[in-house]
Amino acid sequence: MAHAHESNTKRIWIVLGILSALTTVEVALGIVKPASLHLTSFLGTSPLNWIFIILTLVKAYYIAWAFMHLEGEKKWFRRSIVWSAVFLICYLVTLILIEGGYLHSTLAPLVKW
Repeated sequence: MAHAHESNTKRIWIVLGILSALTTVEVALGIVKPASLHLTSFLGTSPLNWIFIILTLVKAYYIAWAFMHLEGEKKWFRRSIVWSAVFLICYLVTLILIEGGYLHSTLAPLVKW
């Protein structure tokens, strides 16, 4: 029994639009750098950095959801993939922020930031 070929052109354009909108928000925030988000501290770094981290995770999840066809998989298989990746990325981000804070405090007397 053959499956009918269906066009995913509309879906591809929707995915492109959503990813483009998220990227535009990231780029705009990176260019403007609002002082209220950039010069304050929240959980070890600026809220602007947290916004970048969260938007990047959302884009990565959406890419996996759309292009790796995770929406058609069983619920627990999706969760095992997504939660493993989210845990590992959060762990990596935590380590990078801790090491970055240490390097900044150690090298601050030696380097003009």
